[in-house]
Amino acid sequence: MQSPRRRAVLRALAGAGALGLGLPLSATPLDKIKSRGSLVVGIYEDMPPFHDAGKGIDVELAQALAQALGVTLSLLPFPAGEAMNDDLRNMVWKGHYLGYGPADVLLHVPVDRPLMQENPQVSIFGPYWRERVAVARRLDALPKLESLSDLGKAQVAVPGLSLAGWLLIGADGGAYKEQLHTKLKDGVEAAKSLQRGEVQAAAGLLSELQAVLRGDERFAIEPLPSPRAPREGWAVGMAVKKDATELAQALQGALNDLSKGGQLGAMFEHHNVSWRPV
Repeated sequence: MQSPRRRAVLRALAGAGALGLGLPLSATPLDKIKSRGSLVVGIYEDMPPFHDAGKGIDVELAQALAQALGVTLSLLPFPAGEAMNDDLRNMVWKGHYLGYGPADVLLHVPVDRPLMQENPQVSIFGPYWRERVAVARRLDALPKLESLSDLGKAQVAVPGLSLAGWLLIGADGGAYKEQLHTKLKDGVEAAKSLQRGEVQAAAGLLSELQAVLRGDERFAIEPLPSPRAPREGWAVGMAVKKDATELAQALQGALNDLSKGGQLGAMFEHHNVSWRPV
């Protein structure tokens, strides 16, 4: 049974499609967006600080992109699938079997060459954030953390179903499993556990930890010292259908302007995340 919000989204998208019926067959995706007067942006549900209950960095970025195109914003939040390929199919080039999507553009897509090669139906571009696996620690309890062995017997909060959780659970032959608190939804919850004094360290994504702890002098936030963690992290950007060349160019131009003008950095700062060009 569809939720009221889902039904509202479906009605909105159906109406948006109807507005484009008078366009010529040669109309581009960008023409259709401007004709109907709205940009449908796919964003992930429950991904703080990028999206949480209608607020977040990706919500603000979506609004700015729509404004740059001279149209209104129509957000299409959705739950992540089991694999990124599923999300690209459901939200970019085909649509979900439940009847919603695709969006005009999907945010928070890894700008990754193998992913591009696996999904020739889409264009992935516009990196706007470099994510990393990170660890936060209480300086009075853990004055240094050059390797995971420096954890000693410290208690660590980390979402078990995450890259950080996977790295820590398997690290050094499972040496730290007994001191991990893993029943957490995400790195934001892990950071809050550290903030409350329940643990001595917390691991998750850099953006998650910074959103809660950045600026608090009691804590240090740094890359997780694991040889298996991606050293340079990974860039995230956006994706559109492969044939939406003009739309991709317009969105990239808007992103460039937001970056150069300082608005993009301000969006991250608004959520206590330190941004720098990707």
